[in-house]
Amino acid sequence: MTDLTALKSDALHLVDTLSPQLISISHQIHANPELAFEEHKSAATLADAAEAAGLAVTRAAYGQDTAFSADFGAASGPRIGILSEYDALPGIGHACGHNIIAAIGLGTSLALHGLGARLPGGVRYLGTPAEERGCGKELMARHGAFDGLDAAMMLHPAGINAKATRTMCISEVRATFHGRSAHAAVYPEGGRNALDAATIAYIAIGQLRQHMTNTSKVHGIMEKGGLAPNIVPDHTRLSYFIRALNAPELDALRKRVENCFQAGALATGCELELTWSEADYLDMKVNLSLADTYEAHARTLGREFIPYDILPLGGTDMSNVSHRLPVLHPLIACAPSNVMIHDPAFAKWAGSESGDQAIIDGTKALVMTALDFLGDENLRHRARSEFEATAAQSATAIALAFNPSGAHGAAGCGCC
Repeated sequence: MTDLTALKSDALHLVDTLSPQLISISHQIHANPELAFEEHKSAATLADAAEAAGLAVTRAAYGQDTAFSADFGAASGPRIGILSEYDALPGIGHACGHNIIAAIGLGTSLALHGLGARLPGGVRYLGTPAEERGCGKELMARHGAFDGLDAAMMLHPAGINAKATRTMCISEVRATFHGRSAHAAVYPEGGRNALDAATIAYIAIGQLRQHMTNTSKVHGIMEKGGLAPNIVPDHTRLSYFIRALNAPELDALRKRVENCFQAGALATGCELELTWSEADYLDMKVNLSLADTYEAHARTLGREFIPYDILPLGGTDMSNVSHRLPVLHPLIACAPSNVMIHDPAFAKWAGSESGDQAIIDGTKALVMTALDFLGDENLRHRARSEFEATAAQSATAIALAFNPSGAHGAAGCGCC
């Protein structure tokens, strides 16, 4: 029988040894923010560190140029995925703290790798790009990134500690209206007003809101509205997020929103070009067996928790993974509770001493949770049974989540 107590003690010592390196790498990524699908430096920094520690790293993994993977540990037995994210936000850098996620994923993987042949299972360390836009984990999953794994784990920084997160499904769409230019005073009858088409669609969606469930949300912006008041606009563009509690509800709401766009085009004689996102963000399937195990370990490090089920509904592509296998996705505090992610102030906290402490505590808690999962058959059974209780709904969600004719992140950021 595996002596988990001894393994955890040795792994925690390894984390202490690794801490200066992890903090340095976090600061490097924080100082050089890169947007989704463009995280070449960040991915290289993490992959280089993994290789220097003896891991065999595959770069440009699972269909994504800025993804990487490294498998190690036992060839048979349970296997887990440990994930790093590292993309940033437009204009406000690492205001979602992905530099912290990157360092925790790296530190957890290196500590587990440092146990050598005593590691009671296998690990796949994954660098996962494009969480903020484009649903990168869904794209990677379609290329087999999570095949053969029994669970996947990561941590997300926040202003509070919580054992799990709650999310909604999100679909992104960009609606472009093509009309016909004309002089707005001399020859308006010769024009086809694309701004009118966009306005009608915008108003129709506003009217739709009173007939949606109170958990569904539709919100958007006008990216382009015209060139000058005396020119009938021939080209306008709207970008929207559509949110719902689950994938079937999202699919039905998408169709109703699309009808609103079609109405604008039909009423004005314009042509409509709709671009949906290639991958939708799904709702988080919380695995309480894993979440409770993580919370117990984090409490031993002095972390205090709030109930996760009072949290607002956000969005993350880790939710897509949660419909494929048991997932752990807790929140670890690195900022005051009144500083929310995606606030420019959060970026400062992500690079602060508080952020550095979150890396150390988060890595230790995740290492202990990973070792429990690999070494405790009873925990694995509980986590799997909990996951399989809603396996049919997950199969439906996965089938609805991918649009092969769509675009990488049609409307913008999907993290929240």
